[in-house]
Amino acid sequence: MSELINEFNAYRTKMNGAILEDNNKIIKRIFNLDTNAFAEGALDKKTKELLGLVASTVLRCDDCVKYHLEACYKEGLTKEQVVEALGISTLVGGTIVIPHLRKAYEYWDALETTER
Repeated sequence: MSELINEFNAYRTKMNGAILEDNNKIIKRIFNLDTNAFAEGALDKKTKELLGLVASTVLRCDDCVKYHLEACYKEGLTKEQVVEALGISTLVGGTIVIPHLRKAYEYWDALETTER
């Protein structure tokens, strides 16, 4: 797996563990809400992950973009589907999203070198 992906996932796992160790009820509930929001429901997981990707890109959260890109990849979405969603992100977010789009492309390219 790409060093870019390994570093992101290792840091995320480490820091999520540190955050959850504090046992703050509000933070734990937000983490739980986030997990449950992306579960299969009236919308399938693929659609929800694309929605998360668009929102994360528009909000310019690179960590969130990486997280949703990886989830999209694991759900079996194609590059064409992801790029179409990123196009919507750029339309909604404007040109200020372009630096985050670059990072998204870099991360997707790294994901494509891994096994699903």
